[in-house]
Amino acid sequence: MNPYLDRLQPYPFQKLRELFAGITPSTEYSAINLSIGEPKHATPEFIKQALIANLDGLASYPLTAGVPALRIAIANWIARRYAIPAPDTDTQILPVNGSREALFAFAQTIIDPCFAEPVVISPNPFYQIYEGAALLAGAQPYYLPTLPENGYRMEFSSVPESVLARTQLVYVCSPGNPTGRVMTLDEWRELFALSDRYGFVIAADECYSEIYFDEANPPLGAMQAAHQLGRTDYKNLVVFSSLSKRSNVPGMRSGFVAGDAAIIAKFLLYRTYHGSAMSPSVQMASAAAWDDEAHVVENRRLYAEKFAAVQPMLNSVMSAAMPDAAFYMWVRVPSGDDATFARQLYQDYHVTVLPGSYLARDADGINPGQGFIRIALVAPVADCIAAARRIQQLIIQTS
Repeated sequence: MNPYLDRLQPYPFQKLRELFAGITPSTEYSAINLSIGEPKHATPEFIKQALIANLDGLASYPLTAGVPALRIAIANWIARRYAIPAPDTDTQILPVNGSREALFAFAQTIIDPCFAEPVVISPNPFYQIYEGAALLAGAQPYYLPTLPENGYRMEFSSVPESVLARTQLVYVCSPGNPTGRVMTLDEWRELFALSDRYGFVIAADECYSEIYFDEANPPLGAMQAAHQLGRTDYKNLVVFSSLSKRSNVPGMRSGFVAGDAAIIAKFLLYRTYHGSAMSPSVQMASAAAWDDEAHVVENRRLYAEKFAAVQPMLNSVMSAAMPDAAFYMWVRVPSGDDATFARQLYQDYHVTVLPGSYLARDADGINPGQGFIRIALVAPVADCIAAARRIQQLIIQTS
């Protein structure tokens, strides 16, 4: 067996099940689950119809590179969304089966195990796929804490030169999971300069890019930042995006990678052997989704309605600031013990949230998720309000 498998840690939701083992939640309350970042809004009807209309595609083997219609739809969306020239559809765009599998597979393409002790840098807290991808590629994860004290930013200036010299891949997430923070142009400038100096590749996870609160100010994207800084070849940059959150189709497993043509070519080669082609039917439904923006505006309106109702309620009993974007709230619990708080909330009020320490690793003597909980506002607005009210009650009860 691959010995690297033994280095993988339990997934956060397995830890959550273990935390709740033996608990019978109060029957006085209905169950509300705000722990998993799974979109719950309805899939737009036109996407379903596009899928049905293209079921004949099931009779054909799909191309790993995707059909031209999908690559064109993605390129046009990138150009509209980020106000930059459309990427080359033949060399700079590759459809993938959701950003999760691509983020994992990407490390297997990038990491060169012939170099001693290769490093993969990721934020901390983080999406656990980054860690698993690094470990199974034979690399050493380096956890860069994102803390309230530094505005939840990745402080690359704190990374030792000896680590940067061994770094082959850097995962960034903007808007961030779990903090919802969006990287600034100055941060991108710093990261690109480090990439030029040390030669590492940047994997920019942007699966939450379309969940934001001001229609006039969408989050800055990595390709957009690169273009503004004159990096029109997107050297050493690959962006990962997805329809799951944007269009409420997590079951379609549809996204794309875009950026540096040389890296995309190698990733396509890897994926051709890996058998990672997207279903032709899903490809055509995906093209329809990328071509439409009205349903995405409505999706944002639904999330904004939840935040407008829930954030003031939580902020009245705990520090609960609005994120820059995404559908999470990252809040510090008054007791400082995130796991105990989540366990009692589940036991007394039948509300499930995720302890922040489950999303982070101990590094330099701290766990930067300790004392926080992640609340995913994916449930209907009435349930989100009811959950916020129960959280208020728990805090008042235990204060």
